[in-house]
Amino acid sequence: MKNIRNFCIIAHIDHGKSTLADRLLQITNTVTERELQNQVLDDMDLEREKGITIKSHAIQMEYEHNGETYVLNLIDTPGHVDFSYEVSRSIAACEGALLIVDAAQSIQAQTISNLYLALENDLEIIPVLNKIDLPSANPEEVTDDIVDLLGCDPEDVLRVSGKTGEGVEQLLHTIIEKVPPPVGDPEAPLQALIFDSVYNPFRGVEAYFKVVNGEIKKGQEVQFMATGKKYHADEVGTLKLKQVEKKSIKTGDVGYIISGIKEAVEVKVGDTITSVENPAISPIDGFEEVKPMVFAGIYPVDTEDYEDLRFSIEKLRLNDASLTFEPESSAALGFGFRCGFLGMLHLEIIQERLEREFDMNVITTVPNVSYYAYTEKHPDKRILVNNPSELPDPSGLNRVEEPYIKASIITKSDFVGQVMNLCIEKRGILKNQNYLTQHRVELIFELPLAEVVFDFYDRLKSISKGYASFDYHPLDMRASKLVKVDILINAEPVDALSALIHVDNAYGIGKKMCEKLKELIPRQQFDIPIQAAIGAKIIARETIKALRKDVTAKCYGGDISRKRKLLEKQKAGKKKMRQIGRVEVPQSAFLAVLKLND
Repeated sequence: MKNIRNFCIIAHIDHGKSTLADRLLQITNTVTERELQNQVLDDMDLEREKGITIKSHAIQMEYEHNGETYVLNLIDTPGHVDFSYEVSRSIAACEGALLIVDAAQSIQAQTISNLYLALENDLEIIPVLNKIDLPSANPEEVTDDIVDLLGCDPEDVLRVSGKTGEGVEQLLHTIIEKVPPPVGDPEAPLQALIFDSVYNPFRGVEAYFKVVNGEIKKGQEVQFMATGKKYHADEVGTLKLKQVEKKSIKTGDVGYIISGIKEAVEVKVGDTITSVENPAISPIDGFEEVKPMVFAGIYPVDTEDYEDLRFSIEKLRLNDASLTFEPESSAALGFGFRCGFLGMLHLEIIQERLEREFDMNVITTVPNVSYYAYTEKHPDKRILVNNPSELPDPSGLNRVEEPYIKASIITKSDFVGQVMNLCIEKRGILKNQNYLTQHRVELIFELPLAEVVFDFYDRLKSISKGYASFDYHPLDMRASKLVKVDILINAEPVDALSALIHVDNAYGIGKKMCEKLKELIPRQQFDIPIQAAIGAKIIARETIKALRKDVTAKCYGGDISRKRKLLEKQKAGKKKMRQIGRVEVPQSAFLAVLKLND
């Protein structure tokens, strides 16, 4: 055990985690020159294109230092806020963390939140200044920022370049010297922490774990403590670039287990594996069920593709257990699914994967969050509302509670005013403001999650010219004055466009939605009224004028009554059309609602 080092890399998005991981693999000869490519650990096309890590990856390296061979287990974590629970479990499986800061961008919101996660787990933090080869790098100033944040000495901050490989050898020596070896009792009953799982179409779900106490052997009967299910360990091994089968995995080491599990839902990140013969008394602390934060309806463009869509979502779920879905139907869109996501990035990724990997054309409705509704009849009984159409009748409603988050925004001091205006416009409450350096400020706001879900992130980036970084944690549910705004097109409600909105914003948003839909819905042969309504009260209206056919063109000269007769006939026809006509709402209209401020 004394020669094992488990460490993870934590950083903000795009600070060079995956590139640095590539260099570490190259120097320890884990990857041959032939296998080497950029972002070796990111195996999804989407990850390479967007340059982000969506799924955490683990890999084992061997390195010789002072005549001894050390086993280094690296766990590469996603940097995006949506995946913070996964990051917390990966951190729990390590004894050390490389805190990577971009020498050009300095410390960002995610850097700080992930750092706090690491400190809560008592990890040894090694500060690393990355991208020192960039012309825009400012190593001296950023080193001072890191020293202020961590309270370490400037000499402790390692300067490396993931791109050129400069300073990476020194980093490996520091990991071996500073990161403590794992502690655990090899004689105790087996306890192994699951920090990730992947789906293999031939062998079922492979769970990645770290053995905290005891050891896990091939052929052993094991039990997953959160689900209580028992399995046979068909194969255990360690994770190099390819899997390496082993007879057993001992205390402190990281490995994988294949036990013929068919459903990703049965393997929960943060669960504890123990043996059936000699079970552990209690599981490892920190396990939580992953709760979706954002809900949206996903519908096939062509209703005949409903079964194909179900198959595609089930396939995706095998890889991504945090995606939840249940069937629902909409009067406007037919049959589809109500899906729960970890956040907006997760929603975007799932949508993109459905289109790429399964060739599915889908319509995604306006995303919303979960609310709790209480009725006058049963004021203590809460009703979970995932969809605005599930909201009980307003006349019998006592109150509605919505989720609040604690948001940490780090920006340049020049943009503080605009960022504050944006947050206050989104019903934010300023809790704290502190200057990290002369030019960089951290703002702590409490915001309703529903306001952040729409266009908050895009607007934050545009007002701060890309310099603001944003990170959030769920707080609690708070009572708010929310109303359900329905959109009626040709006097028929389009349930997919309904939204729960705060009373103060309802009129403005209703008006904007009507104006936006007026631009996007194609004109018909009859007038189309577009209305926004709260209950039976219409709060905004726009009308799409009819395309008129010139019926009087053939009547030139003669008596006016002939023209009038034709126009009356046309008027009657239009009235009939409007009664029986149906208006198709294009896909762009559903997406436009998300970008009302453009």
